[in-house]
Amino acid sequence: MEKIHTLQDLLDKMNSEISNNEVELIKKAYDYASLKHEGWVRLTGEDFITHPLEVAYILTDLHVDTITICAALLHEVLNNTETSREELADIFGDEIANIVDSTSKINRLELPDHYESSAIYLRKVLVGIAEDVRVLFIKLADRLHNLRTASVLPVEKQKQKANETMNVLVPIAHRLGINAIKSELENLSLYYLKPDVYEDILERLNASQEELKDVLEEMQLEISNILIEHDIHFYIKSRVKSVYSIYNKLNNGKKWNSIYDILALRIIVDEVSDCYTAIGLIHAKYRPIPGRFKDYIAMPKENMYQSLHTGVFGLDGHRFEIQIRTWEMDELAEKGIASHWSYKEKGAKKVQNMMEQKLEVFRSLLESKEDESDVEFENLVKNDFLSDFIYVFTPKGDVVELPKGASPLDFAYRIHTDVGDKTVGAIVNDNIVPLNYELQDNDIVKIKTNVTSTPSKEWLSFVKTSHARNKIKAYFSKQDREVYINRGKEILESTLRKKKLAFDTVLSSANVKKICDDLKLKDISEIYFAIGTLRYTALYIINLTMEDKKNVQDLLIERVTNSAIPQRKNFKSEIIVSGSGDILVNLAKCCKPVRDDQITGYITKGEGVSVHLSHCPNILNKTDRLIEVSWNPEKEGIYYTDILVAVVPGKNYLLDLISKATAKNLYVESVKQKEFDTEIVYEITVKVKNKDELEGFMGALQTLTFVKNVRRK
Repeated sequence: MEKIHTLQDLLDKMNSEISNNEVELIKKAYDYASLKHEGWVRLTGEDFITHPLEVAYILTDLHVDTITICAALLHEVLNNTETSREELADIFGDEIANIVDSTSKINRLELPDHYESSAIYLRKVLVGIAEDVRVLFIKLADRLHNLRTASVLPVEKQKQKANETMNVLVPIAHRLGINAIKSELENLSLYYLKPDVYEDILERLNASQEELKDVLEEMQLEISNILIEHDIHFYIKSRVKSVYSIYNKLNNGKKWNSIYDILALRIIVDEVSDCYTAIGLIHAKYRPIPGRFKDYIAMPKENMYQSLHTGVFGLDGHRFEIQIRTWEMDELAEKGIASHWSYKEKGAKKVQNMMEQKLEVFRSLLESKEDESDVEFENLVKNDFLSDFIYVFTPKGDVVELPKGASPLDFAYRIHTDVGDKTVGAIVNDNIVPLNYELQDNDIVKIKTNVTSTPSKEWLSFVKTSHARNKIKAYFSKQDREVYINRGKEILESTLRKKKLAFDTVLSSANVKKICDDLKLKDISEIYFAIGTLRYTALYIINLTMEDKKNVQDLLIERVTNSAIPQRKNFKSEIIVSGSGDILVNLAKCCKPVRDDQITGYITKGEGVSVHLSHCPNILNKTDRLIEVSWNPEKEGIYYTDILVAVVPGKNYLLDLISKATAKNLYVESVKQKEFDTEIVYEITVKVKNKDELEGFMGALQTLTFVKNVRRK
């Protein structure tokens, strides 16, 4: 039976890395979690506190910081107890509370077997990463301990957890290079998914275990003697390839006898030069297996992995895989991004740029989710995160990792945004290629730029990475804003000339401040932008600066009630205010109306007209400042609104509810969950085009057997 660790075990393992204050914080987190979980027992029969304690203990192997250890000890208190995030923040601070909160959100979701939900689950995992990468460390350790003890679960639950691990968590661990945890997750998942296959491979390994052990020890001794003879300081360890790795080879058509690296040796040396010296000495003694040499030191993987790999025919014809690396490379190979996180926390400024690039991939994906459907988002995840990768080179020999199918533009934007924006051509392997050329492994890519060049919207049709796509979109978004700002300034200057008013007088610093305060704008560029986008007319802005000006509400009332104002058509706004289409209009956040709802306008202080549902409680008792508003039949829009779904308690139905939205091609912006004694209530913010679309979704939810009622918030 696996050893159950104690708090003292945890502290002993961390002792050399933490201060007395950090020890006290960890003890405080442990005591708090113990109190909250008091009386809870795991299915294994152990006290529940053993689980967060084991998760924290696993994380010590990654040398994470004290904040992460404390969050690991607390990671179940929000889901399993009455504890609130606010309470955690008061006791342990916002940083720990935020990590625990994000981990709790991820843990509330399970990946069902059907395809639709995979993108949703991936999104939740990625959101956790974006908020703080340490959330991912905890999630991986949490799943590892749960799989170590999953034998007490029903068989179907074992398979569900293993399937989820392989489809979501293992690929993420791989992309981050956290191999120490990834390898065990793979083995345990195979054990639960295909126990017969697992046992068969294990039996075949055990049958030759003594022979393999003897061969490994003899080979290890011979190589050690070679290195000692040449004064190379080293550490060497041997292993038999993992069950999952062998299964993967067999599953891809390999025969047992043709798996070269069942026997493996890893040599760790002090200097990079020692790596090359050692491999030369080994090749001089043992014949290399053709095609097995890989130099990941000169050409590292972009998850920062570096090592020399080779395969040789060793003693008695046995084939060995040999890896040679430095101590730092070994730590990075086992802990991936986590190893550099620990450097960062200790204050060292040697966090490699590649780590930041890796996190930028996550951030780019999360930026994309706002504009993409679930299916489109899942495709982005697969392209940027889970797909096969190619490795191409800059003219100086630096390696760049890109998803398969990437173009020179993806390469250019990965180098720098300015390089991408100013790209005019590409040269690959000394040949001019089009910008939509599909790059191949080992291509040498040179980008031609021009300081006067700008992106083209056509680029969006073929770039592969979300990073490049977002940078191109950002350029055009900024460009459009500048166009509107310049247009607004021209309109205002033209109006001032017609009125024979001095620009500096009307837009003095005092007047600009007054306009910004009245209209809740930041600076003069936002005033220009508001005029350029027709939110306000130039004359309206000028009137606000007059010494005898009335307040904003009175000006609006005069404007919309003045019978001299002609009734116009072709209004630009989605909502028409008493015959006028260019008044600032905001949809009320309290009731969030959507197109075709019955609506009423209310003139607010400094924020134009607020549009409410006609039956909104916030305006029912208002008698003045109410004005007539209507939906513009010539304009369409997208509206966010809230619904409350009450369900019977006992299970998390979130994915079932979101699946209904997916079936209706609707986008769920956010979900909040509140638990009561007799029901669970989900507050769902959904994006719709009109009232019919919203009511169709609500009707579909009402058909679910576990749903008690559905209503607008």
